[in-house]
Amino acid sequence: MSLTLLRSLVFALLFYANTAAFVVGGSFLLLGPRRYAMMGLKAHAIVSLWLLRVLCGTRMEVRGRERLPQPPYLVASKHQSAWDTFALIPIFTDPALVMKWELTLIPFYGWFSRKFEHIFVKRERGPAALRQLVRDAQVRAAARREVLIFPEGTRRPPGAEPDYKPGSVALYEGLELPCVPIALNSGLYWPRRELIRYPGTIIVELLEPLPSGLPRAKFKAELQRRIEEASDRLILEAARSPSPPPIPQQAIERAEHAAATH
Repeated sequence: MSLTLLRSLVFALLFYANTAAFVVGGSFLLLGPRRYAMMGLKAHAIVSLWLLRVLCGTRMEVRGRERLPQPPYLVASKHQSAWDTFALIPIFTDPALVMKWELTLIPFYGWFSRKFEHIFVKRERGPAALRQLVRDAQVRAAARREVLIFPEGTRRPPGAEPDYKPGSVALYEGLELPCVPIALNSGLYWPRRELIRYPGTIIVELLEPLPSGLPRAKFKAELQRRIEEASDRLILEAARSPSPPPIPQQAIERAEHAAATH
């Protein structure tokens, strides 16, 4: 067994123990104000990131914090890993995540997600789900919260062709707020559907906000262009680091092609 795999196993055990400690041991927070529960959510992320750094040598770097406007605003992030679902939380003041309604059925996790007043989508309802998504997001924005969505809806491996769903466009039009795109390379270090965690630095880049009021087609095209170009660039940056993680050749070729054509 390699040292990297051994460290990953130890991290997995402690990560899930840490999660259980927060959601079960901290269940009393369900009875208090929402802001206390959100403090617990951020604390869980901070402890998890510390464990990941100490045990696996996987660090986090956030670029572009100075670009963040005052809440409320929309956040549209690349989604490559389960890491994204907790590690992005401490970057923001009071984020409301767009998530699948089915997750609310998980004991404790679902209860806390409702307590956090995240935004839940029943995707099988089609256009009705989008209308409800916008209404719920408007309520969160009125409370001066950031609304965070993963435009592709599910995790996509680094280098995969983008598959942006209509939710981010519906939110952009319905909220009439600036949108902050996020590029990242988390899938290189915390691969989806794998146990191993690779040492190195996960980079989260907060890109220049898109102003409100852009035409639908222009917003959609510009959002995808900015996120994909920056995420490809972060893949190349990782590939050229002194100790790169395993990177699919397809991802490198796609990133190099994108760099050559822009």
